[in-house]
Amino acid sequence: MSGYFITFEGGEGAGKTTVLFALEKQLTELGFDVLTTREPGGIAIAEKIRDIILTPAHTEMDGRTEALLYAAARRQHLVEKIIPALKQGKVVLCDRFIDSSLAYQGHARNLGIDEVFAINQFAIQEVMPDMTLFFEIKPKEGLKRISANKDRERNRLDLETLAFHEKVYEAYHILLDKFPNRIRKINANQQLEDVIKDTLEQITFFLNEKKIGGNYK
Repeated sequence: MSGYFITFEGGEGAGKTTVLFALEKQLTELGFDVLTTREPGGIAIAEKIRDIILTPAHTEMDGRTEALLYAAARRQHLVEKIIPALKQGKVVLCDRFIDSSLAYQGHARNLGIDEVFAINQFAIQEVMPDMTLFFEIKPKEGLKRISANKDRERNRLDLETLAFHEKVYEAYHILLDKFPNRIRKINANQQLEDVIKDTLEQITFFLNEKKIGGNYK
């Protein structure tokens, strides 16, 4: 595949979605062929699975059920949208991917990072992001942003305790150590324009390195 797959990760309220859309515009202006998408979702089947997973009424959902539904949505999204775009040479910017499952279900739900990774290996068939950006913000600060943003989608994860979100935060740092060549950290606890600037610098540096033969995998 000739394109590049870049994922945006972080806890609730990190602002990664806002940054992703800003980067779509800036990278397009720089001449890159960009596709933006999200997980769970991105295509019709996966969006329906998203509704099942994130509907606040589904509080009785078992953690393993949740992990399997995320993997199922990811599989369909990958084969229907992401892989074709990569084959066309696009830069795919995806709001969440496998690392979210490893953090939320693997660590925060206590299912095990390696166990959830095994489920997802079956789903993704070794298609991993070329680069992942982790938007770091302390859980308390992220949750404050959510409560202040009246336009934000409210979902089942917003009902979780602070302790749960702190485990998600902890998980992303575990993943930073586990995948140091793939995951890059962005300070999300700064002004939005600075977060966008830092993100653009990371992505353009990565893409330019790829063009001259560098390898961040």
